[in-house]
Amino acid sequence: MLAAAGAVNAAEAARRSPRSGPVALGGTGGTLLVTLDPRSPTPQRLGVFRVPGEPVPITAELDLLHLDPLAVAEGAWTDFTAALNAAGAARHLLPVVGAIAAIDAGELTGLPGIAEFLLLREIREAATSGRWQRVIVDLSGTDHFTLLRAPTVLAAATDRLWPRPLRMAESAEKPALAPLAAAIDAIHRDCMDLAELLTDPSITAAHLVVSGGERGTQTAPDQLAITEVMGLPLRSTLVNAGPGGLPTEAVSEAVRATLGRDAGSSISIRDVPRQETEPARLSQLRRLGITWPAPNGRPRGSAAARVDDVGGDGLEAEYELRWQQSLVDPQELALGRSGDDLLVTVSGFRQPVRLPSVLRRCRVSGADWDGRQLVVRFAPDPAVWPQRPTARAGTVETPPEPDRSRPSPDSEENDHR
Repeated sequence: MLAAAGAVNAAEAARRSPRSGPVALGGTGGTLLVTLDPRSPTPQRLGVFRVPGEPVPITAELDLLHLDPLAVAEGAWTDFTAALNAAGAARHLLPVVGAIAAIDAGELTGLPGIAEFLLLREIREAATSGRWQRVIVDLSGTDHFTLLRAPTVLAAATDRLWPRPLRMAESAEKPALAPLAAAIDAIHRDCMDLAELLTDPSITAAHLVVSGGERGTQTAPDQLAITEVMGLPLRSTLVNAGPGGLPTEAVSEAVRATLGRDAGSSISIRDVPRQETEPARLSQLRRLGITWPAPNGRPRGSAAARVDDVGGDGLEAEYELRWQQSLVDPQELALGRSGDDLLVTVSGFRQPVRLPSVLRRCRVSGADWDGRQLVVRFAPDPAVWPQRPTARAGTVETPPEPDRSRPSPDSEENDHR
């Protein structure tokens, strides 16, 4: 309901000022509202039929696009496995190809990140099509954090399944594998592009809706901590009283305490009071007065992480990776490594954080939290850290002896004076 209300007001603002909006994609303007919940009442409230996969006009400035996650995943996966089957020789050269191609589209829900990745890719295609100036995605009815984490998880999975250096080497030796390697590279690039898009504060703004009451008071700090470790550019938090009129004051106070100095400045906080009747028409949605703040260009959480060189040289060097991070229970913080990623577990949610290049040959040596910033310390890993060759103690380096098989320029044989 709140996403639809915000989309209606965004479309109204676009009608009054056609050039308004955070992102100008070069199209005709207007707003697109995307829903993912198969049971979402949004189409009925907006007075249109549900047409999965096709934008439906609501007003001159507002369209509704309903995406069926299973249908999107099955359609895209069918096309991908058809390409794998077309590379017949590759099935024998790389057994995993046959295993992947044998997975039925209906079994995608068991593969980590694939269905969610395909859904996000569909949303990105709509957002970059040039038809709309602003795209609002309603994630209600979904496991929203798992959905937004999917590109990072899938990128790591493809690297473990068939690492890129190995892909390049094997496709060079066996040309039949080249189409498959290109397809995997394309998926990996899409994953990285989506991950960057979701954390880019210049074009993306995240908005968190939490429920009122005791449940909201308990869960709001955890959800805010997860947005930070994911690096999501949070711009507003709405505390919804819901149809039951749950109290919102305590939840708002918990949100302010967690956000600290960001509360009310870079991140707005608003209580949504109980509505006497459920909004069922455009005019009723408009009267809710919901607005979504535009992107402000300020990275947040792990997306704003910085690396400090704290001293030392070679294997004695020390580095620190730090970012602003709230922790509901510091005892629940857990750190690990997986390839080039730092695995950070906050409030029971594990997020891969891609390490800067200087830290990928280091190991985690410790971590601290000062109540607002998470500081992870790194030390060079001797097994992979590049070392300068040095002369062994007790030896004297001497220049190589001249090649006496050839006459010297000053020898008698070459003396033409």
